[in-house]
Amino acid sequence: MEKEAQRHLTILNEISEGNHLTQRAIADKMGIALGLVNLYLKRLIRKGFVKVSNISSNRIKYLITPKGMAEKGRLTYEFMGYSLGLYRETRKNIREGLEALSGKGIHRVAIYGTSEAVELTFLTLREIGVEVSIIISEEGYKSSFLGIPVRGLDEVSPEEFDLIIVASFPLDEFRVQSLEQYGIPNGKVFTLYP
Repeated sequence: MEKEAQRHLTILNEISEGNHLTQRAIADKMGIALGLVNLYLKRLIRKGFVKVSNISSNRIKYLITPKGMAEKGRLTYEFMGYSLGLYRETRKNIREGLEALSGKGIHRVAIYGTSEAVELTFLTLREIGVEVSIIISEEGYKSSFLGIPVRGLDEVSPEEFDLIIVASFPLDEFRVQSLEQYGIPNGKVFTLYP
């Protein structure tokens, strides 16, 4: 899905929630420039997806039109297809990378991170019969994640695992460097990206 289509969907979602939003609030929420939000809103208005209503001389309200609701539905469907395809492709890439390690006597695996990449890595490891013993997080102890104990990097030693997988999209160089600083040898570190 193109970035512009994703942004149109985000703006349509924001407007359809019915909250009074300013262009600045939308820009802040999306993490893009105010002028870019203005450009996207003008396009959505020109296409008939959004209508502008004057509240007072210096305030306006954006309303989503029936045509805009249909477009929002179409974009949501497109986004779901894109997301599921990305999910499948990512799991395939993780599986291929990790299967190469399965015959090397790796029994105790730690995963470094607590994001969606960790969930995908965890599920893929389960599929190929590798158990996860520890989840490591920058925030430190958080009880558990997917039923696995979560500890801070300073709370684990290299002897507790055969391999640590840095689970992030894209590769998080900071995490790799922090592993080196804690004395974890490169031979015990696996990243989802080369």
